[in-house]
Amino acid sequence: MYSVQVRDHVMIAHSIKGEVFGPAQQLHGATYVIDVCFMRPDLDANDIVVDIGLATDTVKHVLAAINYRNLDEHPDFRGRRSTTEAVARWVFDKMVEAIRAGKLGPSASGLARLKITLHESHAASASYEADVTSA
Repeated sequence: MYSVQVRDHVMIAHSIKGEVFGPAQQLHGATYVIDVCFMRPDLDANDIVVDIGLATDTVKHVLAAINYRNLDEHPDFRGRRSTTEAVARWVFDKMVEAIRAGKLGPSASGLARLKITLHESHAASASYEADVTSA
């Protein structure tokens, strides 16, 4: 499987309800470094996985919807916990929408899987990975 990965970051605020989250139940900020890994079994006619420029632009566009936002007030997270894992799945779903809308160009039609990794710090991260077609 071939892969290309691009990286960006967002700054968000949120609170995560539930005793298991301890002090994170209170409103707090987080800066996520986000890796989006695009995978396919074969390269396209141009010998690439995906256009890196379009991938970078699309990731930036997707993340703009949550950057500098309080996820407690974001409509997509209303009534649900915005754990790092849940945010990774949200990014995955938005990237699949962008692929299906043609935002990543024709090479993206051959993408098989995406893996979204959110780094909370140098020591902790969470990911969501799945086939593009199963989303």
